[in-house]
Amino acid sequence: MKPRHILFLPIITLLAACGSLAPGGPAPEAPVSQNWKSVTGDIAWINAEISADARQQWQSGEWWRLFGDAALDDLMPQVAVGNQNLAQMVANVAEAEALLRQAESARWPVLGVNFSTGRSGKPAVGSAAASVSASWSPDLWGDLADAVRAQKANVEASQADLAAAQLSAQGSFAQGYFTVREADAELALLDDIIKGYLDAEKMTQNRYDAGIAAHTDLLQAQSTLASAHASREQLAASRAVTEHALALLLGQPPASFSLPPADWSPVVPPIPAALPSDLLLRRPDIASSERAVAAANANIGVARGAYFPSIGLTGSAGRTASRLSELLSAPARVWSLGLSLAETLFDGGARGSQLDLAWARHAAATASYRQTALTAIGQVEDNLTQLAAQARQIEQTRIAAEAAEGAACA
Repeated sequence: MKPRHILFLPIITLLAACGSLAPGGPAPEAPVSQNWKSVTGDIAWINAEISADARQQWQSGEWWRLFGDAALDDLMPQVAVGNQNLAQMVANVAEAEALLRQAESARWPVLGVNFSTGRSGKPAVGSAAASVSASWSPDLWGDLADAVRAQKANVEASQADLAAAQLSAQGSFAQGYFTVREADAELALLDDIIKGYLDAEKMTQNRYDAGIAAHTDLLQAQSTLASAHASREQLAASRAVTEHALALLLGQPPASFSLPPADWSPVVPPIPAALPSDLLLRRPDIASSERAVAAANANIGVARGAYFPSIGLTGSAGRTASRLSELLSAPARVWSLGLSLAETLFDGGARGSQLDLAWARHAAATASYRQTALTAIGQVEDNLTQLAAQARQIEQTRIAAEAAEGAACA
């Protein structure tokens, strides 16, 4: 073995020791409930068995198709295309991916080529040179790998944020759509009521003109009719505002979007009892928080790596000649090979503060992750409670309606 090759044995040995300085151990646990407080056996639509097609729609993310509304099915895909908030989140994902490629590039050698030619002196003497250079900073301590891991987690967190924003936009659109359809049903009912009030007002006017009804009866009929008209105007304005919000969710100006009135047959899709737990595990906001913890953990390894020396390898090879035409055949060859070692001896506590900062951010990310999980659990419990109460309210309203109908027919 040549002597100069022996110099690189320690380097090869060090390269084999590449690893990670990030803390090991399992990821922080989220306080997930094993059961749901609000799910009981008497809520049939929660514990119902669902078909294979319905389960596929739940799992594929096209949950809105379970409502069986053709207009909603046509409009919902446009949310992902036109919504500008989602477009911003897509750009954020692209930015995170670019930063990941940048972090990965730091682990590779840098190659360069140089070419020069010129003349100098009296008499003039020509010169030409061409060389190839390479430099590399090997990842001895794994800090570059930790930086890649951190940025990869950031990419995954950005993707989860995009999924959360898309789900939020879809949920807002569905809620607004059903609000409009509810308003349509209420407006149709008010129109029938107003028609009845108008007939009653005309009848009372005729009775008053005939002298068989008091003036107060006429004023009361007119007041009732006017109040019904006012309620209709308020409801129509509320519908219009909700329609404007739907247009914005689609990325359109309100003037270019219109949702014509339509008959509405509300359908409550059946939900299996285990679905709330499945959805909780798939919530993108929880996934984003968990990835933030992973990124913070990797950044601790990056901060630790600053305590260790950095090594750089450089090399170049080329030719020189007096003329450009002689460059390829010139016997004069130049080459260089270098090894550099750098270590900070005193920095006034800068590296220690960076490490403390990394640990603090890891603790904050962990707390945020656990709080996000707790918030999600609370939201699921709140919605299950409200849905259960509404199911009981519907049943009691049905009983009251049947009793009232029976009394009217008696």
